[in-house]
Amino acid sequence: MKTIAMVVGILALAGTIVPAALFFFESLWGPLFGAAGTAPTVSLTVVKTVMLGSAIAWFAAAPFWMKVE
Repeated sequence: MKTIAMVVGILALAGTIVPAALFFFESLWGPLFGAAGTAPTVSLTVVKTVMLGSAIAWFAAAPFWMKVE
């Protein structure tokens, strides 16, 4: 149980960081780092939804593998 919660927690933590970073770099340098000034490949709504789901998964999984015994 602890191992599964750790994997879910780490993936959820990555799910809160990676979408924001990808959106930032795509809006800065263009889709897939092509032409600058074009619209990002993934919309901001999708990024926010993924980050919200990841945050909920993090708060659900973290207590199971970070608790002190």
